[in-house]
Amino acid sequence: MLARENRLTRADDFRNAFKGGSRYSTEHLVANVVSQPSTEAASRFGFVVSKAVGGAVQRNLVKRRLRHVARELLIEIPKSVDVVVRALPGAAELPWIRLREEAIEAVTAAAKKNGRR
Repeated sequence: MLARENRLTRADDFRNAFKGGSRYSTEHLVANVVSQPSTEAASRFGFVVSKAVGGAVQRNLVKRRLRHVARELLIEIPKSVDVVVRALPGAAELPWIRLREEAIEAVTAAAKKNGRR
């Protein structure tokens, strides 16, 4: 599990990431990254896994795997960004290593795009 300081919990934070952030899509994931107003804040992650991905067991599996990747990415992405990763249909059928590769690709690419703004 991610530390509390590294989790997005408010709907407004999710909305800000979707509306004002940089976006990058892969075949099974979409990552939105937006800078936080405070430059000293910890980076935060949120996940959106809808019923289109699968049943409750599949959705929770995808979320657990994405949280694990998020812990790895905390070191690589810039500080003080909010990241929302949305899983698309088919994400539950991916092998662990492929889901990890797509998540890393999507988040790092969106973070780089966000840095150029």
